Amino acid sequence: MTNADSINPEPGQAAARTEPPAYFQEALEDAERLLKYAAETGVDVDAGTRSAILSARTDLPGGWSEDVAAKLLSALTLLAANLRPVTAASLEACRSETRPTMRTYLVWSIILSAVIIPTSILLFVTANISNAINADIATDDALAVKLTSELGPQARTDVGSSEKVADLQQYASTIRSIYARARRLNKFVFPEVKVPPQLGDPGADINTRAAFLKEKFELPVPLDLENLQKPRDDLTVTYQDVRYFAQNIMSDTSTFYGALSSCILPILYALLGTCAYLLRTFEDQMANRTFTPTAANSARFVMAAIGGTVIGLFGKYTSHADASPLALAFLVGYAVEVFFTFLEGLIKSFTKTTLSAAK
Repeated sequence: MTNADSINPEPGQAAARTEPPAYFQEALEDAERLLKYAAETGVDVDAGTRSAILSARTDLPGGWSEDVAAKLLSALTLLAANLRPVTAASLEACRSETRPTMRTYLVWSIILSAVIIPTSILLFVTANISNAINADIATDDALAVKLTSELGPQARTDVGSSEKVADLQQYASTIRSIYARARRLNKFVFPEVKVPPQLGDPGADINTRAAFLKEKFELPVPLDLENLQKPRDDLTVTYQDVRYFAQNIMSDTSTFYGALSSCILPILYALLGTCAYLLRTFEDQMANRTFTPTAANSARFVMAAIGGTVIGLFGKYTSHADASPLALAFLVGYAVEVFFTFLEGLIKSFTKTTLSAAK
């Protein structure tokens, strides 16, 4: 076939046309996506831009030409500039990536909440029980001193028997309360603190054990008003055993849950704060059609974990904030940029101090 035959092909013979490059199809799809979005949102697009995109779609099956490609790229540039910050990539992501992204954020939030909520409940319960035990111990310490003053070694004649009996009853009642709360708190300690043998053998028969505990924690009936020193002394021995048992449990509880509250929970709250930030940002981006998946979100989780880990080291600088350490950890995860800006500010202040001292 001669050159003339190529320029003027015979009837029925199609002219040879080269295949379009790979970017042409992608650019055309992006332009069509932006053109459709402009039509949906009422953004005016000039006729030349529309014509360039539609012509490119018409010509694509048969090949392409430099003129068609140039007009298509010009139309795409103009649309991208007019519709910014919405892009073809964000429109495609809003169509195909929203469910996987939402599922990922939802799974993270559920996992973190499933750990944080039970742990926070345990901390709240153990703290309340420990506070109640401490209050009861303070009450019984005062009653022990008062009963010693009232009953012996030589009883006071200025205190009536009814008042002495009332104090003894309160003394016994508070000891029972300390013991009951200590046994309840012991269920949250790992491993449990063994109950002292003098407070009841757990392996004994239930009726025998009940009688033994009644003898240890109850006033004798009838009560000898002429000799109240003996029930007081018996209760004091029981109180000492109960107080030692309760204080051991509270010590173990404060150690275990204190470490949990200071080291683990801040990290989890910081990660939860990051989930909250990403969900809010995701909602805004979906509403504005500007969402695009990015690996920066994974880096944000790592930065939040670092911030939650070290936030306790800056207690001197955060003490003026009217918020608990866990609330601060959540805020660090929500706004990691602010936390790292705070660190950079500290570095600058230290640098200035060092330079001033050197001069």
